[in-house]
Amino acid sequence: MKAKLYNQAGEEKGVVELNSAIFGIEKPKADIVHQVVTSILSSGRNSVASTKTRAEVRGGGKKPWQQKGTGRARAGSSRSPLWRGGGVTFGPRSSAAGGRNFEKKVTKRMRTLGLFSVLSDKASTQKVVVLEDLQLSAPKTKELAQILKKLRDSAQLGRTLAIIISEKQKPVVIAGRNLPGSRIRSANHLNILDLLSADSLVILQDALPVIEKTYLKPSSAAGK
Repeated sequence: MKAKLYNQAGEEKGVVELNSAIFGIEKPKADIVHQVVTSILSSGRNSVASTKTRAEVRGGGKKPWQQKGTGRARAGSSRSPLWRGGGVTFGPRSSAAGGRNFEKKVTKRMRTLGLFSVLSDKASTQKVVVLEDLQLSAPKTKELAQILKKLRDSAQLGRTLAIIISEKQKPVVIAGRNLPGSRIRSANHLNILDLLSADSLVILQDALPVIEKTYLKPSSAAGK
């Protein structure tokens, strides 16, 4: 698997060979990708609906009437779930109150395989380009936007980009923070949702070994 190499002026400089263990999966696992995405979305879900139990409802400390002699049913508190305005039995509880947990766990191996499947799919459809370097004179959004425009025109990239850098370069991160249609992510903290939502991937050349080191096992990296 190969990808075209560009400089930040938008000029094509050649091709780069990508690691087949990451970018060359012949049959991407769509079912694994679905499970990983579902896990991420479910784990980020927060339960906000919450009811109060009889212990949390205000008032009701005094016995409404005496136990015997009134002809009415026995009552110990006006905040009983049987009373209007009382607590709720088995009602929904928020996550903060120890209620429903929507978290769905997947193994680390599944997360890695899902990530590789998305990267392989992008590479096979020519949606991955490698950038030699990305240097800004100042952390300015305008300068980064001009560089990405040249790259879009030359490499015919999509509207939305995921830019993968080798480390958190502060000027680049600050410049791209408010840039529409682009997301800058570190190579050792890739998010499968960002990769799926991006039309094209722009990977800095020095970020490729970081991806291999982070997500490949030593035995897999040795057999590259």
